[in-house]
Amino acid sequence: MICVTYIEADGTSHDVHVDAGISVMEAAVRNNISAIEGECGGAAACATCHVYIPAEWQALTGSASEDELAMLEFGEGVDERSRLGCQITITQEMNGMTVLTPVTQR
Repeated sequence: MICVTYIEADGTSHDVHVDAGISVMEAAVRNNISAIEGECGGAAACATCHVYIPAEWQALTGSASEDELAMLEFGEGVDERSRLGCQITITQEMNGMTVLTPVTQR
């Protein structure tokens, strides 16, 4: 199992253990991380799974697509770390990764 740590804006930390192949959004929803909703079900059609990926993990998560960047324009607090969690597939190499949630998502 892969451990991903979600840290909410208020500092609340959640370690979740998941199998490779699911998205950062799906892992959060399955583990009741309230700061990530995933209203569109992973279709990159909303920004309710907006997350921040720390610099040390960005090479593994890859870059946002044009469509993802366009959807992030609707998010609040978007910066260079911003991604849609539904667009990041968890791999074995992401074991120990930290994902941060924006203050606007509680």
